Amino acid sequence: MIELHRGARELELAARTERFIRDVVIPYEKDPRISHHGPSDALRIELQAHAKAAGLLAPQLGEHLGGYGLNHRETATVFRACGYSTLGPVAMNCMAPDEGNMHLLDKVMTEAQKERWLRPLAAGTIRSAFLMTEPDDGAGSDPGMMKTSARRDGDHWVISGRKWLITGAEGAGFGILMARTDEGATMFLADMNTPGIVVERTLDTIDRTMPGGHGVVRLENVRVPAADILGEVGAGFRYAQIRLAPARLTHCMRWWGSAKRAHDIATAYACRRQAFGKALIDHEGVGFMLADNEIDLKQAELTIDWCAWVLDQGQQGTAESSTAKVAVSEALYRVADRCVQILGGMGVTGDTPVQQIFRDIRAFRIYDGPSEVHRWSIAKRLKKAWKGD
Repeated sequence: MIELHRGARELELAARTERFIRDVVIPYEKDPRISHHGPSDALRIELQAHAKAAGLLAPQLGEHLGGYGLNHRETATVFRACGYSTLGPVAMNCMAPDEGNMHLLDKVMTEAQKERWLRPLAAGTIRSAFLMTEPDDGAGSDPGMMKTSARRDGDHWVISGRKWLITGAEGAGFGILMARTDEGATMFLADMNTPGIVVERTLDTIDRTMPGGHGVVRLENVRVPAADILGEVGAGFRYAQIRLAPARLTHCMRWWGSAKRAHDIATAYACRRQAFGKALIDHEGVGFMLADNEIDLKQAELTIDWCAWVLDQGQQGTAESSTAKVAVSEALYRVADRCVQILGGMGVTGDTPVQQIFRDIRAFRIYDGPSEVHRWSIAKRLKKAWKGD
């Protein structure tokens, strides 16, 4: 049976995170170092120094990496508090793609690789990128369509291809490169300044919360030593599942916090603002929207905790994370959309963070698998179960 009890450490960390976000991070939200492509690395480093001083840098990691060794349920509680500011995950070094990458790397890397890449990443010294998605007819929702290839050349592999929507590519210290080999999809580790890795441009996207934005990357005969393969040759898709199921869920956790922030702002406005002789919240058209927000937030919270509990039981959680990704991303979008509507003209301005939260959460319905692909995957499992396969 799922356990909803929250332990003392979990509650203390969440309370400390709430104070940190309120007192330290939120005042940075108007900082000019936040561009259309996300916070600058200078701002990221400054924020992470504050988090380190507060004992809140990458709290989800194991103690051997400076964290608290949180399980998925504890992580959910802390990450929801962290997400109350869109800068919170950046400050606490638990933003995408680094958080998901750290989860995978800690499980698969050799000790030598951890010293070279994972420890600096955990400490916030560098950022990382995950290079899997491709443009045109390459790997996207269907990673089996991958065009990027890697061929052996003595003690090296030579990788060629093109990637896009690569979060944090600009300014990343290293990347996980996914390529097709004769043995199957394989992950390679490479410093982003390796000859042949070219960040062509940073895309203009609807969101702006992730350092480095989302880039288009060209791989031109990139030579990677065999010692820098991540795990085993041909096991790339298996490792992707290790990363993607928990990463989908941590997205849900962080964006839940942002949706709660938007809801709090809209509630305060509706209680304060008068129209037609009474507060907005006393008009059913507004009050019912806020009530629906409460329902969506609670259902999303419970869905996150259920999936986190499944992962904590040692299960892969593929089906559960697909279910959570669809349910939570769409619920949070409804919350953010209602908040814009309640705020009216103010809701489409930068006077509150609500319009940016709305834009970021809209993108979430696509990132880490669009809702339609997850629904298709769920339907396939239903058919398989019906057939008794």
